[in-house]
Parts: sequence; C-alpha cells; structure tokens
Amino acid sequence: MPEAIRRIVETYVTRGGKDVFQKWLNGLGDQRARLLVDKTIAKVRLGNLGQHKSVGEGVQEIVLDYGPGYRIYFGEQGQTLVILLCGSTKKRQEETIKQAKRYWKDWKERTLR
Repeated sequence: MPEAIRRIVETYVTRGGKDVFQKWLNGLGDQRARLLVDKTIAKVRLGNLGQHKSVGEGVQEIVLDYGPGYRIYFGEQGQTLVILLCGSTKKRQEETIKQAKRYWKDWKERTLR
C-alpha cells in the first residue's frame, strides 16, 4: 500500500479579504458537524482525502455522512496543496458547486501567474 502524501491545507480568501470557508464553518450551529469538519480536514492534512469526487473544472467534493449531508469543496495544486473553497449542505449543493468553481478559477488566476 502506497504511503499517504501529507498535504498543506489553506482556505480560499476572496479579493476583498473574506475567508469563505471559515465563515461557513463558523456559521455552523451544529457543534458536532463543526467537529466532524475539523476531523475531516485533519485527515486531509495527513494525506487521507477520504471519499471524494470531482464536480468539474478542478473542484472536488467531500461528502460528510452526517446531518443534512454536509459538503466540503476544494481544489488541489500539485500533490501537496489543498485549498478549501467553501462548504454547504446537500440542499444548497448545486448553487455552492457553481460558486466553488468561480472561487477556484479566481484562486488560480491570482496565484499561478
């Protein structure tokens, strides 16, 4: 079995300085959900992306099997950098995926020059 590749995890910050993912996480009223998201991010840092899938245009989705179906959207740069873009529930999935794709495009345009 191949060794997991540790990853650096950062959050996307808009041009206006807003940390979208952290705002979403801080807004979760369900403390158990916040803990689950934190644990999931800790696993990502250790190289375990868990069950995830592409939603297109370089954006990936991690589904948390809890509550209303929380989702974490991210992009990867190389093998070691993960950028957390935003989060949502199953109910807002379609709208949030579109937003995550815009955030990912913006991050790449500003960072990969």
